[in-house]
Order: sequence, then structure tokens, then C-alpha cells
Amino acid sequence: MSISKGIALITGSAQGIGHAIALRLAKDGYDIALNDIPSKYKQLHAVADVIDKSGRRALVLPADVSVEEQVKGMVQEVAQELGGLDVMIANAGVAQLSPLVSTKLEDWERVMNINARGVFLCYKHAAQQMIKQGHGGRIIGASSLAGKMGTPFSSVYCASKFAVRGLTQSAALELGRYGITVNAYAPAYVETPLTAGLLCSEALSADQESATWIANHIMAPPIKHIGQPEDIASIVSYLTSKEAHFITGQCISVDGGICMSS
Repeated sequence: MSISKGIALITGSAQGIGHAIALRLAKDGYDIALNDIPSKYKQLHAVADVIDKSGRRALVLPADVSVEEQVKGMVQEVAQELGGLDVMIANAGVAQLSPLVSTKLEDWERVMNINARGVFLCYKHAAQQMIKQGHGGRIIGASSLAGKMGTPFSSVYCASKFAVRGLTQSAALELGRYGITVNAYAPAYVETPLTAGLLCSEALSADQESATWIANHIMAPPIKHIGQPEDIASIVSYLTSKEAHFITGQCISVDGGICMSS
């Protein structure tokens, strides 16, 4: 086994974008801590097996990122079992499409708890660990194209992803003095289990005007390519590299050219 580049913790890594990030960072030479909700325990272990066979260490950490004690315990276990924490990827998230006027409060709370509070808790406890270690680190969160522009039927999701942008900028200003960079990635539509059913939702089928808007603005990027999890993993790989040490507070679009402003 070659010498590790460090230890990376990726939330929501049982499938989709998180899964691709975990495999990419393992390929880059990191030992990997894998997190997702307890119901995805078997999927996490399947990812861990692939990483173990590649020659890197893997640690499975089922936890709910919206619960502070679980996030705190997860970070502590990574440090104890793998020897520290150098990279935190706060990737876990959920999505739904529903009209603003019929969105339930419990839907708002569910999406915000995971997408915004979960990222906040990961940033907070990863930063505490990295400051204690004293040699910097990389913190990266999951925003979205929906964190840069509003879209129909996405009021709650957009709010959660705009929140990640603001959190990332503020954290970058506070943590730069410790050698910690804080950035976010902003994908458009990416082909994953999470997004598979969204575009076929009842909400869109009942509103042709909004469905047409989404088709014209989201599903027709200048680069004629449906986003893949590996496309996002590639920018995360760069942001964790030595070459990216002077990049912080950014929310980087990976969307085929849909959003061409910051």
C-alpha cells in the first residue's frame, strides 16, 4: 500500500455523486471514510470493498447528517480510526419538486435539515478537528445550479442550496487563517438515483408551462451531455489537490455551461 495523501470523509457516499467522489479520491491516494444513512449500510460496505481492493483504507460510518451528535461522533471516529481528517465533503442531500403553494412545512423542514443544516454541521465539526490538528484542510459542500438561480417547483431545494453558498463564503473567511479552504460545487442535472424520478414527477406532468421552462433552461446546456457523477468528482479531486490551495469561498459550476456567472 502506498503512503496515503490524507483522510477524506464523504457524506452521502452510498450512491450517486458521493459514491463517485469516494472512488475518485481513493484513486487520488486518500484513505476514505464513507457516510450515509443507516438504511444504506450494505451499499456503503460495497463501496468500502472496492476501495479496500484498490489498496486504500475505508471506514464505514452510518449516520444522519442532520443530527449534531451523530456528525460530531462521526468526525471523532474518523480521527480515531484513520488518524485525522484532511478533507470533508459535505455531499449528502435530498431533492423534491413541488409547487410553492402546495409545499408542506414538513417538506421544507426535511430538505433544509439535510441540505443546509447537515452541511453546516459537517463544516462545523470538520473545522474543529482540522483546527485542532493544526495543518489545514479542505472543506467542500454540495450546492447546485439551484443555488445560483431559481427554478419552478424548487423553492425549498433552491433555498437550501443558496444557503450552502452563503455558508461556504462565510466559512472561507473565518477558516482561511488556519490554512483551511472552503468551497462548494454546483451541478445542474446529474444522472443519479436521486434525480431519476424527478423529471417524471406528477408536479411537472400537471404543469406543462413549467415543464417546458425546465426543458429549455436546465436540460439544454451548451455542452450536449447529460451530467454524470464522475463529472462532479473531477472538480472535487482538483479542489482537494495542492494546486487548488489558493481557491476558497467559491461555488464552482459544473453544469455544461448553463450558468455562466458567479
